[in-house]
Amino acid sequence: MMDTYRYGNEDAQVVLVQLVSDYELRFLQEEYDLIKEKLPERDFLLLGLRIDDWNEELSPWEAPAVFGKDDFGSGANDTLQELIRTLKDPVLKQKDLYLGGYSLAGLFALWAAYQTDLFKGVAAVSPSVWFPGFLDYVKGNEIRTNKIYLSLGDQEHKTRHPVMATVQDNIEALHQYYQQKGCECLLEYNPGNHFRDPHLRMTKGFFWLLRDE
Repeated sequence: MMDTYRYGNEDAQVVLVQLVSDYELRFLQEEYDLIKEKLPERDFLLLGLRIDDWNEELSPWEAPAVFGKDDFGSGANDTLQELIRTLKDPVLKQKDLYLGGYSLAGLFALWAAYQTDLFKGVAAVSPSVWFPGFLDYVKGNEIRTNKIYLSLGDQEHKTRHPVMATVQDNIEALHQYYQQKGCECLLEYNPGNHFRDPHLRMTKGFFWLLRDE
């Protein structure tokens, strides 16, 4: 089973599921507090699931490295199956589940919504939608949720790497595509580059998913 970290009411009907690194774990309590401050009347559980090897465990298929030396693996399906097993435990069964993630975890959240209808909505925050082949995958398959939050830093596309520089064009194409498909989809821009205030950006994504529930 995945290492899990829980914030909020275990008995709440709504569960926000976030795939996180060790770095992001430090901010989950603050995320919960900020969402609760914005939605004091809402009862929810924020569930953090720790990922060890992002390039392997969150990649839907193999791809060459675009930063550093580590190539991308194809472990997303194994991660999703483990995630589903975790979410089917007696405490979480029959809950309203929302999946979110930052960076490559944001890409995973979108991809996962094509594999299962388990999630009522997804928050893909500064997602790695530059990932080779992802746009073609989106257009060749059907997403299984109707509520999609997308966001990006307004400086993220300003990079010398030609693959990563496509991130803004790709996320705008995704936003337009999902709207044309009739999905409830928001694209929001945040100030700064990819590494600025990830926990605050995640808070905004989860808030949007819950705002009119």
